[in-house]
Amino acid sequence: MSIWWSLHLRRDAASVPLARRLLLGTMETAGVDPDISYDLSVALSEACANAVEHGGDTESSGGYRVTAFLDGEKCRIEVADAGPGFPPAGRGRRPVRAARAEAEQGRGLYLIQELADHVHIRNRPGRGGAVVSFDKILKWREDAPLVAV
Repeated sequence: MSIWWSLHLRRDAASVPLARRLLLGTMETAGVDPDISYDLSVALSEACANAVEHGGDTESSGGYRVTAFLDGEKCRIEVADAGPGFPPAGRGRRPVRAARAEAEQGRGLYLIQELADHVHIRNRPGRGGAVVSFDKILKWREDAPLVAV
């Protein structure tokens, strides 16, 4: 069983809970374990919040894209924006690490890495913008109606 969806969202804070609710609803309907669903929904919220905050100026970038794939034993999520992207490796780019406890920002990518099994952070080739993709191995509820075979 596979489920796939993609959203094009405005760079507006109200878009973050919309994407999160769609993911949670999809996973609940499919029968994914609630703890796995919660972890992925928090990671998705962080990736969307980063796209809203850093995804380009509002005049030139119309929004950002969220794509989710539930395929067999894995869920893969990708969030792509049209912002400046990440700085090139080697020019002051530091590995993603936890922000200081008193910091008000800077925890998003670290949280995604802690909540997902695999994380890939890159710039979109040729078009500009950043892409954050992550996946997690799924666990299913015992009564899951759409269990992968």
